[in-house]
Amino acid sequence: MTTQEFIGKENFTIHTQTVSESCPSNIALIKYWGKYVDQIPANPSISYTLNHCKTNTSMEFVANEPFSVQTFLAGNEEVKFAEKIEKYFRNIEQYLPWILKGKYIIRTENTFPHSSGIASSASGFGAIAKCLMALDASFTEKTSEEESLRKASFLARLGSGSACRSLYNGLVVWGETDEVEGSSDLFGVQYPDAEIHEVFKNFNDWVLLIHEGQKSVSSTVGHGLMKTNPYAERRFQEARENFVPMKEILKSGDMERFIKLVEHEALTLHAMMMMSDPAFILMKTGTLEVINKIWDFRRETGYPLFFTLDAGANVHLLFPDNGSEEQIKTFIEAELLQHTQKNGVVKDVMNF
Repeated sequence: MTTQEFIGKENFTIHTQTVSESCPSNIALIKYWGKYVDQIPANPSISYTLNHCKTNTSMEFVANEPFSVQTFLAGNEEVKFAEKIEKYFRNIEQYLPWILKGKYIIRTENTFPHSSGIASSASGFGAIAKCLMALDASFTEKTSEEESLRKASFLARLGSGSACRSLYNGLVVWGETDEVEGSSDLFGVQYPDAEIHEVFKNFNDWVLLIHEGQKSVSSTVGHGLMKTNPYAERRFQEARENFVPMKEILKSGDMERFIKLVEHEALTLHAMMMMSDPAFILMKTGTLEVINKIWDFRRETGYPLFFTLDAGANVHLLFPDNGSEEQIKTFIEAELLQHTQKNGVVKDVMNF
C-alpha cells in the first residue's frame, strides 16, 4: 500500500461530538532505532502489546470554531503538548480533511507512572488516532473495522513511530520484511497467530523503576543520532536479519534462543547510544546490577527470567506463565526490587 490509500474523503458533515478511546503501550523485542523522513523506520521491529498499561483519552470536537487544541494530562493543562498536537493535526490534514474545522479539548491520563520506561507516546498517540478515526466514522462514510484500524495505525505512526504497533493485540510487526506477509513501513500488522507457539502467548512484563526522572536524551534525539552513527547501517541490517531466527523461534517455542535474541537486541540498542556522537549512557548502576543478577539466577536455576530495555534505565522483566512464575516472582521481590527507587515496579502481562 501507499500513502495515497489513506487520503481522506472530501465529502464530510461535521458536528460537535465527544469520543473516548483507550490504547495500550507496547515493548519492542526487535528494536526500532533510527528513522527516515515521515516516520519511516530504518529497520523492521516486533513488539508485545501490554494489557494493563494504557492511555485513556477523551476528545471533544467543537465544530465550526477556529482551529485550536487544549490538552489536559491527568487534569492538568499541558500547553506544550497542545502545541505538539496542533502541529500533528496540521500535518495529517490530507488524511482527515475535516480535522482543522473546529477546536479540540483533549483529556488524557495514563494507568502507569510517567517516566517509567513504558512508552506513553505510543499509547498516547494510539489513543488519539483511535479518537480521530471514531470522529471520522461519524463525519464520513463508514469503512470496515479492519480498514479503520489500519488507518488509525498509519495516523498514530505519524505522531510517534512505535505507536502504530499499539493498535493491535499480541505480537505486532512494523516495518517491511520478507518474513512477515503484509508487513509495511506505513502501519503495524499483527504477527500471524498460527505461527506463534503457545509458550509465547502468556507472558509477564514487570517493569523495575530504576530511575523515575526524565531521561538524559529524548527518543527523538536518540533516533536522530543514528544518522551519524558509524555503526548504524550494520545495526539496521542486523535487525532485518534477526527476523529470520525470530520467525523460527516463535514457531518452535525455543525459549533459550528467544531469551538470547531479545536480550541481545536490548543491549544493542544501548550500545548504539554509547557509540553515538555525543555518546549517552542511559543505564544506571541499578540497571547493570539487575542484569547481572538475572543472568546469575538463570544460570543457577534454569528458570526463564530475562530482560529487555527501552531507551532508558528501567528494566522490563519478562517471564512466561509456565509453572515457574512463582519462584521467579519471589526472586524479583527478594533480590531485584532493592535496586529500584522506592521499590518501584509496574506489573503487566501480555496474553492473547
